[in-house]
Amino acid sequence: MNIIITILLVITGSIGLLLIIALFLKKEHYVKREIIIHAPRQQVFDFLKLLKNQDKFNKWAKADPNRNWEYEGTDGTAGFIISWSGNKKAGKGEKEIIKITEGKRIETQIRFIKPMEAVADVIMETEAVSEYQTKVALINSGTLKYPMNLFIQLLEKNFPKDMDESLAALKELLEKDEQQNKHT
Repeated sequence: MNIIITILLVITGSIGLLLIIALFLKKEHYVKREIIIHAPRQQVFDFLKLLKNQDKFNKWAKADPNRNWEYEGTDGTAGFIISWSGNKKAGKGEKEIIKITEGKRIETQIRFIKPMEAVADVIMETEAVSEYQTKVALINSGTLKYPMNLFIQLLEKNFPKDMDESLAALKELLEKDEQQNKHT
């Protein structure tokens, strides 16, 4: 009986300690990753502004190839919403184009419903490095309410790797398309 009480006290104390720690942790996260793509800026931008294209390179969109997709509005314009529902890894949520600055910036908001409720802003920026090179920046930022802010350090540790993987897939996809366009 004493062992059970001790175990319960340790669990309760650990949870209490984590909740106290969460009071003092930051609530905002911000991760920015960049890559150079050997393709003209407008070509890269025109591809990125279509949310339906993002499942071709985005690691998180590939989490469940059998997820259900729903679309509302005109892709590539402010107000377009792509919703999904999938397995435990994919969860349930929606992504909306909030604002487009033609040729430069696509601002979106992701609203997760499952496995936990959260909102994040995802921005993709394009900048011409040369006539045939484009720097793409992928920015993920948002706020996690208490006590979910305990996970911010984990997010900021894992997001760069996942974002780099998505950007590398984007680079491969667009550079392959650019090579095919040069040969036709």
